[in-house]
Amino acid sequence: MTTTVSTLANGLRIVTHSMPGVETSSLGVWIGVGARQETEQQQGLSHLLEHMAFKGTKNRTAMQIAEEIEQVGGEINAATSLETTAYYARTLKGDEGLALEILADILQNSTFDRTELEREREVILQEIAATQDSPDEIAYDLIQEAAFPEQAVGRPILGTPESVTAATPDDLHRFLAAHYRPHRMVVSAAGAVEHAAIERHVSALFGGLAAAPLAGAGIGEEPARYVGGARSSKKAFEQSHVLMGFEGPSYRAPDAFTAQVFSGLFGGGMSSRLFQEVREKRGLCYSIYAAAWGLSDSGMFQIHAATGHPMVAELIDVIGAELADVADAGPTAREVARAKAQLKAGLLMSLESSGARAEQMARHLLVHGRLIAPDELVARVDAVTVEGVRTFAQTLAGSTVSVAVVGSGKKSEAHAKRAQKVLTARGGDVDETVIRRAKVTKVN
Repeated sequence: MTTTVSTLANGLRIVTHSMPGVETSSLGVWIGVGARQETEQQQGLSHLLEHMAFKGTKNRTAMQIAEEIEQVGGEINAATSLETTAYYARTLKGDEGLALEILADILQNSTFDRTELEREREVILQEIAATQDSPDEIAYDLIQEAAFPEQAVGRPILGTPESVTAATPDDLHRFLAAHYRPHRMVVSAAGAVEHAAIERHVSALFGGLAAAPLAGAGIGEEPARYVGGARSSKKAFEQSHVLMGFEGPSYRAPDAFTAQVFSGLFGGGMSSRLFQEVREKRGLCYSIYAAAWGLSDSGMFQIHAATGHPMVAELIDVIGAELADVADAGPTAREVARAKAQLKAGLLMSLESSGARAEQMARHLLVHGRLIAPDELVARVDAVTVEGVRTFAQTLAGSTVSVAVVGSGKKSEAHAKRAQKVLTARGGDVDETVIRRAKVTKVN
């Protein structure tokens, strides 16, 4: 297997990973721009732009874009996040040039036709409406708003009905011209690919992009400011969804892997503390999990569970007790070793997928400015210690919490405030009986 990186004269980076014996290729253009670069008036513009890129160019209609890639058995899609937007494809061996040509066309020649915009606007408005029928989607939007209020990173990626309705073709053209610049772009390909061929195609298709941002069109993103707080919705659902979160490390921080290991042992699998205590021993919910994710300058550690309305208070108390216990007594060496093994397995197994490999390489170049070899990733996981995990848990237990509760109707607000108290000051109002019981049944 060979991994190669090169850079065009205009700053666009190209990375490939050849996988012998594979008959397909995964490739795409990753841009270091997402919802975070939007002003308050531009909410949802990155996501709208991603949709509209497939709705016609100077050279192809929307139907022709779909037909050309599917004529050769390929797939094409896109995704928007807070800090990146990706346009990617998967093809059979030998069709990489066609996929790159289509991607280059939609990124440089999209017309953003007004009729197509009106049609796609309705699609996105329906997408936004669908999130309001999903309690977990509502909860995630609320906790993001609580954690990062009045900031781009705290607003929904989809935008609001008002902001999406107000967007015009000119808004899309200006955003594209200002932010989709070659120094923020990575073309990544993995599978049945040869670097020289990919580089040749990319140079011909993207080499003409201006090397610097347009005058006065800098990114100008504000630093993330974690605040924290409680949010709730009065909307009633069959279950109550409880989300609890704390500020976590950025993906560039030294303790980023410590956060991942802790999330694994605390709520990452069937052997995790939360799964065993909350589901297996108490039957309080069907699923419960913890996750750590990062931005370039901040991040979050989150816990999510859904339970019956009468059990919300006990669920909150048990989670608070478990966090207090691991912060006070620390995790066991066995727990840490198990979580590290799971994390390493997940990292290495994902790299057997050409799509996951292409995405990882692109993200490494955008985030770190270099590729991080699998051996280095494994070494970083291995470097996490029991004491490091305990220190991380102590930091969480002593920090400001963000909470969102959805599904309990009018009681959601009271549950959210209770959770905020329970997870403040190392246990807050947690029932001492619950704490003692949790310590007695601690996972070994």
